[in-house]
Amino acid sequence: MYTCAYRTLSHSSSCDLHLKKKEGQEDQNCTNFSSIDWRNTAFFKNKRKRGMTQSCESELLKKIEELEKENARLRSVGADHSTHTSDDDKIKVDGVFTLDEYKRYGRQMIVPQFGALESQKKLRSAKVLVVGAGGLGSPALQYLCGAGVGTIGIVDGDTVDTSNLHRQVIHSTASVGHYKCDSAKSWMEKLNPHVHVVTYPERMNSQNAFEIVQGYDLVLDCTDHPAIRYLINDVCVVLGKTIVSGSGLKAEGQLTVLNFENIGPCYRCFYPHAPNPNTVTSCSDGGVIGPAIGMVGVGMAMEALKVLTGAYTKETFSPFLISYSAFPHQHMRVFKMRNKQPACIACGHLPQEKKIQQRDIENGTVDYVAFCGKISLDPLDPVHRVSAKQYAEARKANRKHVLIDVRPKEQFEITRISGSINIEWDPIFRKLDSLEEAVPDEMEIKKSDDLYLICRYGNDSQLATSKLLGMGYLGAKDVIGGLDKWSDDVDQTIPKY
Repeated sequence: MYTCAYRTLSHSSSCDLHLKKKEGQEDQNCTNFSSIDWRNTAFFKNKRKRGMTQSCESELLKKIEELEKENARLRSVGADHSTHTSDDDKIKVDGVFTLDEYKRYGRQMIVPQFGALESQKKLRSAKVLVVGAGGLGSPALQYLCGAGVGTIGIVDGDTVDTSNLHRQVIHSTASVGHYKCDSAKSWMEKLNPHVHVVTYPERMNSQNAFEIVQGYDLVLDCTDHPAIRYLINDVCVVLGKTIVSGSGLKAEGQLTVLNFENIGPCYRCFYPHAPNPNTVTSCSDGGVIGPAIGMVGVGMAMEALKVLTGAYTKETFSPFLISYSAFPHQHMRVFKMRNKQPACIACGHLPQEKKIQQRDIENGTVDYVAFCGKISLDPLDPVHRVSAKQYAEARKANRKHVLIDVRPKEQFEITRISGSINIEWDPIFRKLDSLEEAVPDEMEIKKSDDLYLICRYGNDSQLATSKLLGMGYLGAKDVIGGLDKWSDDVDQTIPKY
């Protein structure tokens, strides 16, 4: 673009103003000088004092006028460039696609396996619902939008947090605090204005699921909890919708296609019983590597395109599970899965009254929270629990004690309270027969000693405290709320992660 530069050659009869190009600068750097009364500026007054002739002043004013016109022209070009809509965006050459869309999608349409123009038309008319705009949903949404899926719905009642940004790459720092679905929509509209994006800034539940899902052709389950997975599965089976389902944790993930055309197995066929809630680990607890979860999300987008364009048919579809692992070398493995199970209460060959139906879901007969269960902790006697501030007072009073941090070693290395020792709850602490086998050799701990146990949020430390009490360490106490609460109430220099 261009920027206006005024240069005068002092004590010279040739008064020169010129326009120079500066690379990397936008047109907004061009100042509009048309409203300036140049004859009364300090520049001209000073020149007159120094003896500038009338002819030189006239010459200079003429050059200024010419430059003003050029400046106005450049500003107009810059404005047109920033808001310009090409004719390619408007002209539909076949009643479906504009010239711009042919340019956008041409590279995928010429891939033999894709299916050429007819497959692109299928994408254009397709309606896809993505539940969850997080680590899986972000790349899936990006690629579905780029590929030209006509309508994309996004369900997510969560807001963007800074801790999301390393993996949920559809969001930005500026999106923190905003609904994820709205943040994703903003990004997608910039990528592809031909895609219609619908947002549902709410959590999917038994009351709203049918109303949301029924208007879509395909559902991508990008959620991270068994209860919502079973809900999405059951609703889609009742409505006859195919699901692309994925999950990921740490550096691994998996994805599959469920209830394909009502002939493929559903989630309950694979997992008729919910996992023990004590074995379910979230990303916030177990961690996740961004590119690893992203690979699964991209894989889900690819499977969605294959479903939508007819790469799978009722005759050729075979149930599968794709497993991804990032370490030690990235690899994907494809496992053949069992077919639809006749005894499945969602999609099986049972009398209708014995299968899950819409009314059972909407009236709460099917209780997904109860089915999946909750982590249950045996309540500790309040005498064996202290607040973060109470523990801080014990440290300040120099009371003799031992602080045992039961977080995983990776978390212990990130941050810790000074003087603490690390004994991971799983797999070490929970299998201990005696505390002596886990503490440093030089440390002698008596069963009457004061022992404080801490973890990240205060869950595993309760389990560890209960175990020590059962082993006869009657001075064991749990620090309520863990290191997270310690950071809030005592030491803000302890980072949250």
